[in-house]
This record gives sequence, structure tokens and C-alpha cells, in this order.
Amino acid sequence: MRRKDKFIEGEIYHVFNKSISNYGIFKDIDNGQRFLNTLDFYNSNLTTKSFSNITKRKKYNYQNIIYPRENTKCKILSYCIMPDHYHFLVKICMNKTFSKFLGDVENSFTRYFNIKFNRQGPLWQNSFKAVEIRSNEQLLHVSRYIHLNPTTNRLVDLPENWIFSSYKDFITDKNLLNDFITEISINNINDYKQFVENNIEYQRELKHIKKLILE
Repeated sequence: MRRKDKFIEGEIYHVFNKSISNYGIFKDIDNGQRFLNTLDFYNSNLTTKSFSNITKRKKYNYQNIIYPRENTKCKILSYCIMPDHYHFLVKICMNKTFSKFLGDVENSFTRYFNIKFNRQGPLWQNSFKAVEIRSNEQLLHVSRYIHLNPTTNRLVDLPENWIFSSYKDFITDKNLLNDFITEISINNINDYKQFVENNIEYQRELKHIKKLILE
């Protein structure tokens, strides 16, 4: 699915995009946090001003995006911010506003990044992509894939050690899967942890095989 296509309210999508030329736009912790702050800010139907105008006057009070709140454009079910790309698993709350919302997030971050580093031009390879989740099995596998991105790329040994990911919340807050992210059918911390971490080496091997084939 491309950005211009209509999202369906109540449905779940894997949304992702990558920086231009695989540029490490999120290597700096401040940049990664800025992206999350921006997404948190624009994911509200009550937002009427730009994020840059708000942060000129005061520091933004970031709310962990994995915990649902009212009046949002989407519900975040899993996420991971990698050095040169991002992944979100989202449930659409407002189908007519989601594309604009994510476009606003990317555009706002691009302006911030370009000003900070005195550069010009686009920051993303293309418009974000979205894949509709059509089954519970697919939902579980995509959630695991997202959470294993840092270990697959050998940035950390364990997925909970990656700062810009929802995985640590999944395996430390027993209420998260029971009360908030009920779309994930595994609602026990230990079961979810086992489901994810038992696949670390397999997902690494798949990446290695793909690289050998393509290169």
C-alpha cells in the first residue's frame, strides 16, 4: 500500500520508511528521541499547532507512545527506531487522517534535521510504505520482526537493550499485554519473550542468506 491509498479504520498495518542513501539519521540519541516526540505530538486529534512552534517556547513532555490514550489518529502496537529507518505496527483510529499524520511527522523531522545539520533536500527514500495485517499469525510475526531488528543487525545482543523500541515495555510491564495491547494474542510476558528471543539467530541467518543472494 502506498501513502495515497485509503486506510481502514480498526485495521492494523505495518508502516515503515528508510532514510535517503541509508543515512544514519537516528544514530544520535537526541535525533531518535526527537522523532518519537514528534510522532507523539502529531498523534492527536487535538493538535492544532506545529511541533516546532510548541518546542520553541518549552520542552516537550513526551508520553511513551506504546501506552494508548484518547483522541489519537492511531494506536501503536509495536515500534522500533533503527539508525536509518523506522518500523511501526499501528491500529488505525481515524482512517482519513493517518496519511497526513505520518506525513506531518516525517516533514517536521526533516525540517528539524536539516536546520540542525545545515543541509537541504529530502531525508526519506520515498513515501512511507504500509502493509495491512490480515491474520493473527501475521500480527505476531511482524511484531517479533520489528522487535528483533536491533539484534538482527547486530547492534545489541538482546532486543531489550535497544533504547528506541517497545520491546522492553513488553517484557517488563505485565499490564501492557493484558490491558493495553490486547491485539497481541500472547498476553504473558514470559511467553512473549520466549516467542521473540527464540527467533534471534534464525532471523539473523535469514538476513545473512538474503545478503549473500543479493550481493
